[in-house]
Amino acid sequence: MEETFAAFSKFGDSKSTGKELDNKKFSKLCKDTGIMGKLVTSTDVDIIFSKHKPKGGRTITVREFAVILDELSAKRFPKKSGDEAKTAMRELVAGKAPGTTGTTKASKVGGTDRLTDTSKYTGSHKERFDADGKGKGIQGRENVVSNDGYVAGYSNKDTYDK
Repeated sequence: MEETFAAFSKFGDSKSTGKELDNKKFSKLCKDTGIMGKLVTSTDVDIIFSKHKPKGGRTITVREFAVILDELSAKRFPKKSGDEAKTAMRELVAGKAPGTTGTTKASKVGGTDRLTDTSKYTGSHKERFDADGKGKGIQGRENVVSNDGYVAGYSNKDTYDK
């Protein structure tokens, strides 16, 4: 039980010591371990957490966690006797770790591959590449600059010596 408490306490917080659990992580613990369901709602979990946390505090310790589990066990397992429900609750929580289901996965294709895929180019950019996706270089440009010493659009080009 203490290992589960520490695992959820440290989840997503590299600075955590694993000795205190806030309400958000406690709710995640209840969801991931199966405590929360039809019989125990998120409202029940929040109310019990607020009832057992220290006045003015935002976290609970392992001792308070054990008391909360004992209180929730009666609600989670209503057909079992007190000790049986507490044992079942401890077994439900024991050895569990926080899960990452439903989180965003990292893209497997790098940004460079996606941005340099010439098949996705449109408009004038598409004309700069041949059918194989290789660049045409300077020949792929519409306005090729000639370094012959004349300004662009000069109509009497090459007529000086004549």
